[in-house]
Amino acid sequence: MLNTTNPIIKHKAGLLNLAEELGNVSKACKIMGISRDTFYRYQELVNQGGVEALINQSRRVPNLKNRVDPDIETQVVEYAIEQPAHGQIRASNELRKQGVFVSPSGVRSIWVRHDLENFKKRLKALEEKVAKEGLILT
Repeated sequence: MLNTTNPIIKHKAGLLNLAEELGNVSKACKIMGISRDTFYRYQELVNQGGVEALINQSRRVPNLKNRVDPDIETQVVEYAIEQPAHGQIRASNELRKQGVFVSPSGVRSIWVRHDLENFKKRLKALEEKVAKEGLILT
């Protein structure tokens, strides 16, 4: 019998307990509305790491091969802060003139990762930079 007070894993432990109580995995899964594959995955996790292993772990792994180089990413972020009014297409074109080749959708992806996806957020980042470095805008 598995006991837990964690509300996140309580239903998972409840499924395992129900199957043990009924002595029938299929019936327990049908009652709880969970597939047998899921039941056996939960059971394997408990066998390997105890009840705490049932806590959801993020299976999402960043796909780094689709990312641009870190130095290009910093240049895109710096440009976004310097020119907050420029959109992703214009930013891409202006960066291309400086030798930084990144597509408009690549610019957008970088902005989203750095919380700069709209004009207000880029403008706020510029204000923070000005306040931090004591720059004067003209």
